[in-house]
Amino acid sequence: MIDIKGKIAVVTGASSGLGADAARSYAQFGANVAILARRKEKLDKLAEELSNSGVEVLAISCDVTDEEQIKSAIEQVISKFGKIDILLNNAGVAVRGGVHQLSAEDWDKSFNTNVKGIFLMSKYVVPHMISRNYGKIINVSSINAKIADKSETFIRHGYNSSKAAVLGLTLGMACSYGQYNITVNSICPGLFESEMTENSLFKSKEFLDFYNATCPMSRPGRKGELSGTILYFSSDLSSYVTGQHIVIDGGLSLV
Repeated sequence: MIDIKGKIAVVTGASSGLGADAARSYAQFGANVAILARRKEKLDKLAEELSNSGVEVLAISCDVTDEEQIKSAIEQVISKFGKIDILLNNAGVAVRGGVHQLSAEDWDKSFNTNVKGIFLMSKYVVPHMISRNYGKIINVSSINAKIADKSETFIRHGYNSSKAAVLGLTLGMACSYGQYNITVNSICPGLFESEMTENSLFKSKEFLDFYNATCPMSRPGRKGELSGTILYFSSDLSSYVTGQHIVIDGGLSLV
């Protein structure tokens, strides 16, 4: 029932982890994909893989905190594909530390990537969607926008705050752009193995034991388990759904 064949999807933070998995899902269902990230060599490798699915792929080196790079990237996407149907704002960072530990630069790093990056990408994509009276925007927040970790080892106040801001931005965009047939929703993943977590959370047996004992499904999320929700929000199955946040955490936030 998911029909996105021939759609044009833009994915940020696509060089690894959840962004790369999402790009694979889009390609699997027939969407042409523009993949954006800072590390071009990783993007090129992914682009070669996706092209084998029979879709068109455009790999663009882009820092989502740099407005000129974003403007140039969107111009390249429009030049190649002529339109943008789907925007997955996935790029993100997690800086460890509480407010008594973080520098102003650390705080700004969280907000510049996690919030300002979504603002800037949307700033240059939304006008194209408005002109076509169609668009699907998915913003990646986090379960840490709703719950926090007590352990000093995993305290991340900048991450908590910036990911909560993503939810507020999603609501505002949904209200403003619904009249143009543009839906704006967000997902809040729990613990998934990614480049961001594999060298920190997944290396702590103490943390994983606690997580597995607490989470109703007794495990972290697995590769591909975000795809169903992302594809739902990216397709016309969700044509009358906007401003919503779906938590994908194995029930962790229930306890």
